[in-house]
Order: sequence, then structure tokens, then C-alpha cells
Amino acid sequence: MTTDTAKPKLWHCYSSRSLRPLWALEEMGMDYELVELPFPPRIFDRDYLKTNALGTVPFFTDGEVEMTESSGICLYLVERYAKYDLGLKSDHAEYGDYLNWLFHSDATLTFPQTIALRYSQLEPKDRRLPQAVEDYSKWFVARLKRLNAHLPGRQFLCDERFTIADIAIGYALYLAEGLGLNQFFEPVVVDYWQRLKARPAFQKVEPLGAEKSLFRPVKYPFENAPELM
Repeated sequence: MTTDTAKPKLWHCYSSRSLRPLWALEEMGMDYELVELPFPPRIFDRDYLKTNALGTVPFFTDGEVEMTESSGICLYLVERYAKYDLGLKSDHAEYGDYLNWLFHSDATLTFPQTIALRYSQLEPKDRRLPQAVEDYSKWFVARLKRLNAHLPGRQFLCDERFTIADIAIGYALYLAEGLGLNQFFEPVVVDYWQRLKARPAFQKVEPLGAEKSLFRPVKYPFENAPELM
């Protein structure tokens, strides 16, 4: 990494969506600057709002480019720096699937978990909502159906090789593990996730910022497996 402002720069919190572009940068072997923040930064580092008015992570800059969406940053890096060893070109037969996994990862698989996380750990105890945690955990587990059906016979999601689609989906599985929802993974998803988190780039960047985070892994707090919704 470097402090050269000409290099890509990423603002990151441990366990947050910013792990996606951080993991991608490391897999690509790129030179970048990393700023570690406490989570959530809009509460614990108010000056960060001067950098990113949303107060969210990731925040990413590359010259005049500013971005806030984790999967979008990964796609930008592939396209801007021609890192097609980690991505697919638009004329590839699986390009549509590749894009779909990138967006499925956040809109479908990460969103419900953020609700569960907020109302199980981040809100004050008198504002926590066990029913919301249970409902959105069920939502997440139900929406693993597509991944469950896609993975048999495959090592990775697209083109029989590791791409940023795996990084994007991998983060959703990582968050699920932290929330204790991995106990509901199908065996094929368990095996897939084990492959992803064994990668050296993931192991290098995953711990970064942990000492500044309120988030801690938990056990899913309900006795019965969520029914599919």
C-alpha cells in the first residue's frame, strides 16, 4: 500500500461491505491506500462525513472518481485496469450471470443481513427487535436458493475460475458466518465458502480494522432453523 494520492484509496471498516473492494484490490496485486475507520464511522468518526456525506463504507477514490458501492467498485477495478483475470468481458457467454451475481450479492443476500445485524447488535438494547432479526434472517436463508442450485459441480460461480463475482457473494457468506447463519448453509455452500476464505488475499485483509469495530461474531439466537419464505 501507499500514501500516494495518485493511487486508489479505500476507506474501510472491519466486517463491512468495504471488504469486497479491499479483497479485490489485494487479489489484483494493486498498489492502494487504506484508511481504517471505527464502525459505524458516521457515529464514531464524525469528521468522516466531510469525506463521504453518507457516512457509509466503502468510500473509494481513484483520481477524480468517487464511489460508494462495494460491488460497483470491484467492477470498476476490473474494467478500469483491465483485470480480466478476475472478471469477464461483455462478449463472454456467462457475462449476464456474472453481472447478476455481482448485484444479487448486495441487493438480495446482504441487505436482509444488515437489518438482522442492526437490530441484534448495533441498536441500543431497548431498541433491539428480535422479531425483525428472525424475519430478516429467514429472508436471507430463503434467498440462498439460487446459490444452492448453481454451485453443484462448480468450484466458482462463473467460467470455472475465481472472479469478483465470488468476492461479492463471498462477502455475503462472510457476514452470514459472523451472524451465525452459516449453520443453515447447504453442504455445497459450506464447501464453496471454505474455498473462498482459504485464499491468501482474503486471509491477509479480513482482520484489518477489527480492533475498531463493535461487530463480533454471534450464534444465531433462535432454536429452530428458519423456514423458507
